[in-house]
Amino acid sequence: VWIVKQTCPNRPYTWVLCIQMCTMTSPIPISNITQEWVEVLEKWHLDLFLIPTIVITLPTLLASPVLLVSIFLSRALRQETRYLLLANILVADLFLVLLNLATLICNALRAPMQWLGCELVTALTVTSYCCAIYTVTLMVVDTYAAVRWPLRYRDVIPPSRTYCILVGVWVLAAIYPFTVMIKTQVASGNFHEKLPVCLVLISLGFIQARNMTGIYIYFFVAALMCSLLISYCYIRLYMVTRTQGIWHSRFSRARVTLLAHGVLLLLYFAPGFLFTMELVLIDRKDIPQDVRVWVSTVNMCVFMLLPRVFAPYLYGIRYREISDTVMLLLLHQHRRLSQAAAA
Repeated sequence: VWIVKQTCPNRPYTWVLCIQMCTMTSPIPISNITQEWVEVLEKWHLDLFLIPTIVITLPTLLASPVLLVSIFLSRALRQETRYLLLANILVADLFLVLLNLATLICNALRAPMQWLGCELVTALTVTSYCCAIYTVTLMVVDTYAAVRWPLRYRDVIPPSRTYCILVGVWVLAAIYPFTVMIKTQVASGNFHEKLPVCLVLISLGFIQARNMTGIYIYFFVAALMCSLLISYCYIRLYMVTRTQGIWHSRFSRARVTLLAHGVLLLLYFAPGFLFTMELVLIDRKDIPQDVRVWVSTVNMCVFMLLPRVFAPYLYGIRYREISDTVMLLLLHQHRRLSQAAAA
């Protein structure tokens, strides 16, 4: 009030406008926002969503490392671009589920986290999610290129070039969130502020208040480009292969593969779309806080994890080379254990 009286004219009807200007330039501390979120979590006992999170995460932690070991130990699989892309998806998914699980456990225990650490978790989560989305898009492009130009495919995309592409994907996915994190920390300077819980939605929502246009453009352009590229490749694939008779049977391999990929792509993109809608509506006063907390909790604890648990099993079954390599590794490990027990 003293600031308003000093900076505004001595006319009461102008004080309201001045107060609004002051509150716009001085946002509510993020610790207060997270405390309100905690009250809703405790009211509805939403910490119990940690149980389905663990149930969904465990199969991912069991299957993905096995596929990664199979790919990197097999020289033949390491020479295939599609398997390198799959390995990159599995690495990004593992990173995401581990970050998500660690964050949810800390939130359930109400372990305080510094604002800088929460921003770092947010940047790493966004990087992992975007890297998985970009790599899934590249897998569709890789399939299209292999079908469209089968003779030139290996010359255009050798394994060495694939490694460079994957490094570029990680850099592309990381450059924007980390740049925004650094700019926000430099502008605010709240390095040591303690938060009762760390939530990606609140962290990005707080950053969004300072850089709304940039975040919207980043997510919108990335989602639009990936969607258009995937749609174009699948339409062109159908047009190129429709005369070859692979679509005639109702349960043909092409139809089943397309259906499986379509469902998996939907599972990958849908949580990101829902998360973007949460960001857009985070400042709406007509939406109850309880609804926001419920939607965000279900999205982060269930929907975001579903493609990560299905992907390793789907690709492990679909790619015969991977399933054969996994079986050989398991048999070899079983033989070693048997010999050790006999000795």
